[in-house]
Amino acid sequence: MSNGFFMMPKAVNEPVLNYAPGSTEKKLVKAELERQSKLVLDIPLIIGGKEYRTSTKRKIVMPHNHKHVLAEFSIASVKEIELAKKTALEAKETWANMPFEHRASIFLKAAELISTKYRAQINAATMLGQSKTIYQAEIDSACELVDFLRFNVSFAEEIYKSQPQSSAGVWNRMEYRPLDGFVAAVSPFNFTAIGANLCSCPAIMGNTVVWKPAMTAVLSNYYVMKVFMEAGLPDGVINFLPCSGVDAGKHIIGDPEMGGFHFTGSTAVFKTIWEQVGRNINNYRAYPRLVGETGGKDFIFAHKSAALEPLVTAMVRGSFEYQGQKCSAASRAFIPRSMFPDVKRRLMEEIAKIKVGDVSDFTNFMSAVIDEASFKNICSYIDEAKTAKDAELLCGGYDGSVGYFIQPTVILAKKADYRSMHEEIFGPVLTIFVYEDEDFDKTLKICDEGAAYALTGALFAKDREVIVHMEKALRQAAGNFYINDKPTGAVVGQQPFGGARASGTNDKAGSILNLFRWISPRTIKETFNPPTSFEYPFMQEK
Repeated sequence: MSNGFFMMPKAVNEPVLNYAPGSTEKKLVKAELERQSKLVLDIPLIIGGKEYRTSTKRKIVMPHNHKHVLAEFSIASVKEIELAKKTALEAKETWANMPFEHRASIFLKAAELISTKYRAQINAATMLGQSKTIYQAEIDSACELVDFLRFNVSFAEEIYKSQPQSSAGVWNRMEYRPLDGFVAAVSPFNFTAIGANLCSCPAIMGNTVVWKPAMTAVLSNYYVMKVFMEAGLPDGVINFLPCSGVDAGKHIIGDPEMGGFHFTGSTAVFKTIWEQVGRNINNYRAYPRLVGETGGKDFIFAHKSAALEPLVTAMVRGSFEYQGQKCSAASRAFIPRSMFPDVKRRLMEEIAKIKVGDVSDFTNFMSAVIDEASFKNICSYIDEAKTAKDAELLCGGYDGSVGYFIQPTVILAKKADYRSMHEEIFGPVLTIFVYEDEDFDKTLKICDEGAAYALTGALFAKDREVIVHMEKALRQAAGNFYINDKPTGAVVGQQPFGGARASGTNDKAGSILNLFRWISPRTIKETFNPPTSFEYPFMQEK
C-alpha cells in the first residue's frame, strides 16, 4: 500500500455537447463519420492484450444502410473461450493486489481519453454501427460512458473508506476483496456505455473479466477496448471475446471459476442463465453473483389534470428516441377519455414532423432498428394491429429496402390486455389505452399488474394530492419513476438505473449499490493485548 491516503478527483457529470451548426464538435464527428464509412475493419478477439483471429467471422453493417459493410470480426471458438478464462484467472492476483489509486488512474485516464481524444471516434462508431443520431450517441458513448468510469471510481473510494468501529484495545478493519474466480460480462447492443460499464465496473473493484459484447455492437465496443488498453489496462484484466450465446452459456457461465455474471439483455436470456447456474450450483467454487438488467414494458400514465404539451412531448421522446430501443422506452400509455382527443391531435401533429433516415443527416430524429430479426419482429406487431378487432393503428409503417426503418408507430388498444400493451417489442411502437376518467384507480391497478416488468414509468398530473396517490399506487411498478417527465434518460450519479420483477435484479447501475456486488468483504479484528487465560470473572463464585 502507498504511504498516503489519496483522494480521487470529484466526479461530475460530463457536459453534453450540442453539435450546433458550425461547432467544432460537429465538424469533428462529421469528418469521423466519413472516415469510418470508407473503412472495413478487421476486428480481432483481444485476450491477454494479444489479438486473435479465427476462421469464423461475421460482418458489421450499417442498420440504416444494410448493404454497407463497416467491419468484419472474429468469433471465438471453444479454444479461445478457454484461453480467455485461463488468462483472466492468471491476471487476477497481480490486478487485485495493485494499489487502488493505480487501478483508478487507468479508468480515469480512459474517461479523459473518451471525453477528448476519442470522443468523435466512439460517437461515430456508435452512430454507424448502432444507428444512433448524434444526440443519442453523445449522451451514450460519450457522456454516460465517461460518467460510469468517473463515478464508479468515486463510489469505489467511498466503499473502501467505509470501516467498522473499534473498541478499546482492538482494531477492527474491513478489507474489500474481489470475488473468487473471474467475472463474465455480457452486454447489449443498445448502449455503448453499458458495454463499457459491465466489464469495467467489476474490474475497478479488482476483478478480472471475460467480456462478451453484443454481435451488433462489436464496432463501438472494440474502440472502447482499445481505449482501455491505451489507458494502461494490464493484459488479461478485461478480455474482449465476441462469441455465440450458446458457447458463452456452455463454456463461460458453466465454468466452476465463474464468480460473477454482469448482464444487460433480454428477460428470457437472463432467466435461462439463472436456471443454468441453479442446475450447476454444486460445481462452482463460490455462489456466483448474478446481476442483471433486463426487459421493460415502460409506461406513461396521465391524470386528467396533466398538462397537455409536456405529456405529448414525453410520449414522443420517450417512445421514439433511438427507435424505442431503450430498456426504459415508453411503450404503453394510459390516457383519460377527457384528454384523449387533444392528446391524439397533438401527438399526430408532432409525429408528422419526425424525420427518419441516415444518421449522417443531422435533421433526422430517428434512424433504423438494429437488425433484420428485430425489424421483422416489430413489423409483425404493426401488421397485426392493422387488422386486429381489439386495436387500431393510428400511424406507423416500415420499409426495409435500404435500411431497417420503422416509422414512429402508435396503436390504440381497445382492451387493456391487448398484446402490445404487455409484450416488450423493443421498437418505436407506443400503444395507448384510453380509460374512463371515473376508472382512474382501477386503471392504476391495471398499469401495475398488466405487465411482468417493473423498470421505468412516468406519471403526469398537476394536482399534488393526485401525484401522491399515483406515486403510492405505482410504487412497485417501476424501479425508475418519473413525475411529469419522460421515463428515459437516467443519468449516472443522479438517477441510478434498474428495475425489479421481470426487469432484473435492481442493482442500480450508476450508483454505489452496483459496486458492492463485485466485492467479497473480509472483516479483520486485531487485539493488541490478548487474554492469557480462558477463565472469566463470573466463574469465581463464592
